[in-house]
Amino acid sequence: MLTEITPDRFDVELDIRYAGANNFTGAPIYRRAACYLNLEAAEKLRRAIDLAAAIGLRFKIFDAFRPTEAVQALWDHTPNADFLSHPANGSPHSRGAAIDLTLIDGSGAELDMGTGFDAMTTASFHGALDISADAQRNRAILLGLMTAADWDFYRNEWWHYQLFKPRRYPTLSDKAAGSRMMGTSDA
Repeated sequence: MLTEITPDRFDVELDIRYAGANNFTGAPIYRRAACYLNLEAAEKLRRAIDLAAAIGLRFKIFDAFRPTEAVQALWDHTPNADFLSHPANGSPHSRGAAIDLTLIDGSGAELDMGTGFDAMTTASFHGALDISADAQRNRAILLGLMTAADWDFYRNEWWHYQLFKPRRYPTLSDKAAGSRMMGTSDA
């Protein structure tokens, strides 16, 4: 079961990149901008939100639940196993068990993370040294907040966090999830 993550219920900003053209494909993947997580992930997000608020920060979410149709579409566009899950393996995103996000300050400005979201380069790796000291510090803060809230991280993407052992959850299509993100007529 998935729960919708909305700004009013979770005090986050949403910038669902795959609902527009501002992503690595240059085209919308989702027909509707929406953010969902499974119940365990939503609880851990709330904990991370509380930890961030205690130091005057908030989260901007780029992606969370990603229907299996979207996992396939992204792979078809850019089959890069360093940054995308192969559809046959099932993505933590398609299990509602992963989130892509960044930190924002009190005015809503994104903190410098050294690269943009979905930059498929080694500069996006946790621990990259070819970014500014400020970006390294901001990544460390994000990593600290998320791991303190019991999230696991993916070493190649500073923005990606997932539940530990996400495969215990099933992958979900748009129809199975009831998310209506892909805009198919039978969803």
